[in-house]
Amino acid sequence: MTSVLILPGFENSGPAHWQTRWEQELGFQRVEQADWFHPLVGDWVDTLAAAVAAAPEPVTLVAHSLGCVTVAHWVARGGDTARVRGALLVAPADVDTAEVPELVNFRPVPLVPLPFPSILVAGDDDPWAALPRSEAFARAWGSRLVVVPGGGHLNADSALGSWPQGRSLLAELH
Repeated sequence: MTSVLILPGFENSGPAHWQTRWEQELGFQRVEQADWFHPLVGDWVDTLAAAVAAAPEPVTLVAHSLGCVTVAHWVARGGDTARVRGALLVAPADVDTAEVPELVNFRPVPLVPLPFPSILVAGDDDPWAALPRSEAFARAWGSRLVVVPGGGHLNADSALGSWPQGRSLLAELH
């Protein structure tokens, strides 16, 4: 048995986002950051570390956007990854090129191998990460890459609903 931890990105995931739907429909636990609008990489990494440590059983991570970058920072900083069974990394934001002042402190995106199985899902037209960059993240992290044609940032604007394809990918890891 494993717990699923939901890791939203910058500004959190709203009510129409598939992460929120999974939390409500499947009972997954959201990792609540102290400040969704002015994120600090150290704080976000510490919050993730605390959530993994507090989980009653091994965990599967379901990260979106800046949440994916947080996972990479956590691993790069020597996080206790032994309790992680896998990670679904959806639409990682390329903060190295994003012109968003609040995200600069997440630079550079760590390009370190993840010591657990992972699947990276990217829209081929994601405005927050060009497909070649998502491909580079997948290679560096050792993630299997799944490309969603016309998926955009794979968020509420993508109108995925409860995102059945994502649930199928999660089942491969969980």
